[in-house]
Amino acid sequence: QVQLVESGGGLVQAGGSLRLSCATSRGTFNNFPMGWFRQALAREREFVAFINWNGGRLFYTSTVKGRFTISRDNAKNTVYLQMNSLKPEDTAVYYCATSTFITDPTRILSRADEYDFWGQGTQVTVSS
Repeated sequence: QVQLVESGGGLVQAGGSLRLSCATSRGTFNNFPMGWFRQALAREREFVAFINWNGGRLFYTSTVKGRFTISRDNAKNTVYLQMNSLKPEDTAVYYCATSTFITDPTRILSRADEYDFWGQGTQVTVSS
């Protein structure tokens, strides 16, 4: 069983920054891709960012590109989401996820059904 634990959420003013962390209990963290998703109140969960197993392949949804940066530290079994220039519309619960069943290292995973393990989420609130 894989456990993912997010942290780093909070309340920030528009234009501010936050860094989310996602720590995993899995010893084979290094082998699998990771993603960040978010879900605002009364909205569907949406893809935010993707990073492949070694950090060599990144992908972002258009609304965060240029403001958010996903990265990973395989020595610490942790993936990060640096969020800059935050906007009120970024307010949501942010989830990290990993995929243990899609083995193509070149594939970008941007759908929720491509991931099989999820964290509990961390709230990000951006005030105007």
